[in-house]
Amino acid sequence: MDIATQFEFSLPMGYVDSQGVVHKNGIMRLATAADEIFPTKDAKVKSNPSYLPIALLSRVIVRLGSIEEINTDIIENLFTKDFAYLQDLYNRLNEHGEDAFRTKCPNCNARIKVEVPSLGE
Repeated sequence: MDIATQFEFSLPMGYVDSQGVVHKNGIMRLATAADEIFPTKDAKVKSNPSYLPIALLSRVIVRLGSIEEINTDIIENLFTKDFAYLQDLYNRLNEHGEDAFRTKCPNCNARIKVEVPSLGE
């Protein structure tokens, strides 16, 4: 049995780098125990526990557009809408084991279920 461990995503707005390039498409991998534990030892997380999601996302996002080294600075500079989207995706994939979510069709407003494509399927 193959287990999907990486999932493609597309940010609602996109990360804008220092050259003004917008990066929307990326890949998030499933979190490991180390991904959940090591950030709790980080000084920024210790002084501000609400920083934990930033540290977690910087570990599990393996690509964002052409950027392959994701760090906390990139996550800190996401638009709030994109940050919330990634937090929701992280929770669905890692806590709930779901690779689909309910949303509205942009054309007809019908409620639909959209699957998050995994890589290697």
